[in-house]
Amino acid sequence: MKILVFSDSHRSLSGMYAAIDRHQPQQVIHLGDMMSDAEEVAEHYPRLPFCLVPGNCDGWGVATPVKKQITLEGKSILLSHGHRWGVKSGYDTAIADARAVDADILLFGHTHVPLCQQLEDGLWMMNPGTARSSYGLIALENGQIFCTLHKT
Repeated sequence: MKILVFSDSHRSLSGMYAAIDRHQPQQVIHLGDMMSDAEEVAEHYPRLPFCLVPGNCDGWGVATPVKKQITLEGKSILLSHGHRWGVKSGYDTAIADARAVDADILLFGHTHVPLCQQLEDGLWMMNPGTARSSYGLIALENGQIFCTLHKT
């Protein structure tokens, strides 16, 4: 299974369209800051599932939860924009939250700085950066997790 991960699109849609067309994923995740961008892109791919969380620029009246935990191919993924975890000051709160729910993958945005690393305990951490310049790709194959960053 291929999962594309975007964040902080801020009305920059062309990279998202190009990445979807290039990779043909089975799932798209958008980590906020212009959730409406992801909703617009999703309209062009009606059979492709999109999972969205709002960011700090999406307004306070959004009914979508700011944090979600989903399971894909047996792997637990915890996702949020990151502003409530304070990721601009460090990742400790986000990592603790992911470990508390036994997540295999932790996804966040907010900083606009791409990050993809596996911690010593096996937890994968990804920030795809800003959709204007980068995105993340997660491949789930035979119980294994492969995470990579790509330029738009």
